[in-house]
Amino acid sequence: MMATAFCPAHITGFFKAELDKEDSKQLGSLGAGFSIQKGVKTTVSVREKTKHDISNFSIKVNGFESGDMRVSELVLSKFPIDKKFIDVTHEIDVPVGYGFGCSAAVALSLSIALNDALGCKLSKIQVAQIAHDVEIDCKTGLGDVLASYHGGFEIRVKPGAPGIGEVKKMNSMDKHDVIIICFNPISTKKFLKEKISSINGLGGKMVKKLIESNDTEEFQDMSVKFAKYVNVITPKMNQVINLLHKNGIKCGVALFGETIFSLVTKDEKNKVKEILKQFDDGLIITSKIDNSGARLQ
Repeated sequence: MMATAFCPAHITGFFKAELDKEDSKQLGSLGAGFSIQKGVKTTVSVREKTKHDISNFSIKVNGFESGDMRVSELVLSKFPIDKKFIDVTHEIDVPVGYGFGCSAAVALSLSIALNDALGCKLSKIQVAQIAHDVEIDCKTGLGDVLASYHGGFEIRVKPGAPGIGEVKKMNSMDKHDVIIICFNPISTKKFLKEKISSINGLGGKMVKKLIESNDTEEFQDMSVKFAKYVNVITPKMNQVINLLHKNGIKCGVALFGETIFSLVTKDEKNKVKEILKQFDDGLIITSKIDNSGARLQ
């Protein structure tokens, strides 16, 4: 059997970590962000294991490389594959470690594809909870599985895995493009360990404020303010932010990466691209909001 699933990449603008529960399904984050039409497509092929197979699986990555396979391996361990051999191919079209929620997209797309290819008949929520638990275990993220499961532009109003955590969808951004420039990766695991205490007070206040205003422009301003507060803005990022602001363009910071995003109208798109082209050491990515969330293909 073969199955393919897609999970959109997700960008978080600000958040508050919720880590005081014993059940991993209740752990996660409050916050706000959006899913984009780029992300991770995972194809799973299942056959019977033979005596020549040393292990139960092989994992291949196309596109942007992900050096750490722990997330995929842990997802595989949650499924009944003892007598099977699983070929896994991840196609990743966003850079890993730059604030795109890649580990969540890997875990969720693999979990959805495995469930279908193995005929496990788990519900979509059960499958997503597996991915969420793996993210928590690997310390690679908190709220991206919940967000990319639902898709769209969301405020995470209750922490936890899908089925427990809750999101409030913000105004549709269908007419907007997302233009992103990436410079360097940041380790989520290291960041969460070092910065968590300084994050939570401001992140919680911002969630409440955004629920009231439901304003995507305010979201971008909050994102920059949050990133400055937790001290993740490098001189290069500051240069980009200042130049965009000088030209009347709102922007935000993707957590966690040396990555700036801007939600722009069709009329602003070319202007922003021209501004960002000045930074020739940055990778520019253009996409649209993905409103469908993780799914079989």
